Amino acid sequence: MSSAGRWSLPRAEAHLRSLELFGMRFGLQRIRRLMTALGSPQRSFAAIHVVGTNGKSSTTRMTAAILAEHGYRTGAYLSPHLLSYTERVQIDGVDIEADAFAAALQRAVHAAEQVNRTLSEDEHVTQFELLTAAAFFALAQRQVEVAVIEAGLGGRYDATNVLQAPVCVLTNVALEHTRWLGPTIGDIATEKLAVVPERATLVLGPGIAAQALARARALAAEAGVRIVAVRSGDVEGSSASQAQWSAPFQARNLATARAAAECFLAAAGRSLDEGAWQRARARAAVAGRFQCVRTQPLTIFDGAHNPAAAQALAEALAARIGGRPLALVLGVLEDKDAVGMLRALLPLSARAWFTAPPGPRALPPATLASLARQLGFLQSECQPRAEQALRCAWEWAAANDAAVLATGSIYLLGELIGALPDAWRCDARQAGER
Repeated sequence: MSSAGRWSLPRAEAHLRSLELFGMRFGLQRIRRLMTALGSPQRSFAAIHVVGTNGKSSTTRMTAAILAEHGYRTGAYLSPHLLSYTERVQIDGVDIEADAFAAALQRAVHAAEQVNRTLSEDEHVTQFELLTAAAFFALAQRQVEVAVIEAGLGGRYDATNVLQAPVCVLTNVALEHTRWLGPTIGDIATEKLAVVPERATLVLGPGIAAQALARARALAAEAGVRIVAVRSGDVEGSSASQAQWSAPFQARNLATARAAAECFLAAAGRSLDEGAWQRARARAAVAGRFQCVRTQPLTIFDGAHNPAAAQALAEALAARIGGRPLALVLGVLEDKDAVGMLRALLPLSARAWFTAPPGPRALPPATLASLARQLGFLQSECQPRAEQALRCAWEWAAANDAAVLATGSIYLLGELIGALPDAWRCDARQAGER
């Protein structure tokens, strides 16, 4: 292909954004046809499939880091991203190059055009299906030996459910997306566990809800699935003497990642090397997850976007900030349980600035303020511009010896990082402050 015909990263990302308004469509028919049109790239590498309500991205990154330290050429597929779609595809812990991502997406778009011609008039390949196909194609092109794949929404009808991975991970289950996944923990667990093939190994993160555990055990009995459950002692061992895992939820994710890597290694006749494990743990910091981005005033970014994640964040935050007051910067998407998140975060907050993540799905800041008032919280302001909301929180925090938390959506964090690059810190020195 001539250079004039090659897509640039801006063109690739513009094409992906153009598909946002078409929304989600469930079913595996389109992605299966798309993968066939691309030559079934997902069959060229071994896979670990990660599903769950919270902790998927962190667990995926950490598992990939452990396997890379054991000498495997390792890929990862993640969502969402902070600044660029290239963050969603990693090779040995490094984001894919802009040109390579654009080329993979261009190839996937060509295949999607073929598939769309076989579909009914109101059917088309969705944005996430296109992204998934491009990611799998790119991972195959880069000849990865194993890829750790994060599911999107649910599992049964998620585009990633074309893998037949021998090792699957269920990080946890909480109420989320009940409109699509069902009204109970058990229903949601069933949808997520639908990705687990017969005779696979299923790693369960610590503290799995009883209903989810029951569904996992039923699956094990029916399909010959082997269950490996992460225990509380495994979590304590994973976080010991490692300051950056002071957030309990990240220690849980790390323990789950270790168990997943051990299961993969065992299937290959290998055991986990403690030196490789220590190296992976030291470099597996995850941007936007309980991340200290500034020390004066202490400012933490976290992508919590549902009540369970917000509660885990609140527990970690209380230990991190001590008795200092907290300035909250919160922006939430309209399909999230904003009331549940407010219930978790407002008791810690002395003042709040309600803002909006970028995009058409943002919940209006005024709605957040109204919900907060109904919960008895009156010390808030609405600031539609996320950058200005953070600046206001910084000013107030400096005058009141307070800490600052920006949370509610990973897209909000991406907006802040893009608008305030001087606020972004992600290096080894900052990792110890996470």
